Amino acid sequence: MVFIARLTVLLTLLALLTGCERQEAPPLDQQLYVWQRQWTPSHQAALDASRADFSTLRVLALQAFPRAGWSRARIDAALLKHDGRPLIAVVRLDGQLASLDQEQITAHILQLLGDWQGQGLVLAGVEVDHDAGIARLPAYRKFLTDLRATLPASLSLSITALPAWLDSPELPALLSTVDSSVLQVHAVSDPRRGLFDPDQAKKWASAWGRITTRDFYLALPAYGVALLPQTGGVPVVESEVPVEGNGERRELLADPQQLRTLALELRDDPPAHLAGLIWFRLPLANDRRAWSLTTLGAVARGDRLDSRLTLQLSAQNGLYDVSISNQGNLDSAWPERLTLAGQGCDGADALAGYALQQSPDLLTFTRLRDGRLPAGGQRAIGWARCTHIDQGGSNVHP
Repeated sequence: MVFIARLTVLLTLLALLTGCERQEAPPLDQQLYVWQRQWTPSHQAALDASRADFSTLRVLALQAFPRAGWSRARIDAALLKHDGRPLIAVVRLDGQLASLDQEQITAHILQLLGDWQGQGLVLAGVEVDHDAGIARLPAYRKFLTDLRATLPASLSLSITALPAWLDSPELPALLSTVDSSVLQVHAVSDPRRGLFDPDQAKKWASAWGRITTRDFYLALPAYGVALLPQTGGVPVVESEVPVEGNGERRELLADPQQLRTLALELRDDPPAHLAGLIWFRLPLANDRRAWSLTTLGAVARGDRLDSRLTLQLSAQNGLYDVSISNQGNLDSAWPERLTLAGQGCDGADALAGYALQQSPDLLTFTRLRDGRLPAGGQRAIGWARCTHIDQGGSNVHP
């Protein structure tokens, strides 16, 4: 009996110790901003490919600017209805608006909701994206309070928020007027300092979690911008829409490795009230300043990231088409150099972006400008007419 009693105590202690072991944290909720003003046929493939990794779509719906006035995004309602994920309509109120006209804005929002619902869309919520200055937060709080009272109770109300608001004593009261907030931690300072700082983002998220009593999300970048020089001022930022300007463009791109590390750290040790991550933005096939959807999904899942650049040769009657492919899950810069060991080459040339140097037994393609090869993508870089190319003796130099 003594032995049985001791065994029972031992098993109980073992069970308690096992229960106290640190369990792996579950993945954070992952959502997507759909931020195109004009929808195209490529949205269907992007939405289909994103469904497995992202739970909710926050769709740019309506914008108001000081001089241009109101404009609606031209969405494809049939695609969104078919997609079936929870849908949040984002209303962008430019931070340079002189004031927020409660009656006018509310009327536009209610009209939008009615039109979307008339097209068969079931909305989960509305997000207001307004970069208010700290001095205007009391007026913004009143605006949100009145808007909340006007919206149907079935719709959640969220706002995009800025880290600068952490310095305002008005912030707790402001956050109490909405169901959740989305803290934007990218592109919030002088663009010359970079697009994103993961260490600063963690500090802001922790501080936000100590102030809010409701769920919040982090808006994270999955894109890049270009900076154009401007005499005597802050550089002009070029994003989705090309900007006319002279001078060399400086490309800034959010680093997928950095963001993957941050997402894993937030999952393992989340700030109080952090409900998930929202990635900006859904990439389309022709989006030259966004991560590929393959890379974005891998980052969201926490997969190990790797670019695998390989040389591809397609031969027909001694004419070789030369290309590179990225067989990994991480977008890659174009390789700096490719060398082909060839014999009997009586003609060769490089395509746009590369230059060719030819010696009797070696063809060298050298990069002239920067470019990105998306995960799963392929790009032609030149051609050669040779009696033989030794692919085993040819190399890609990143």
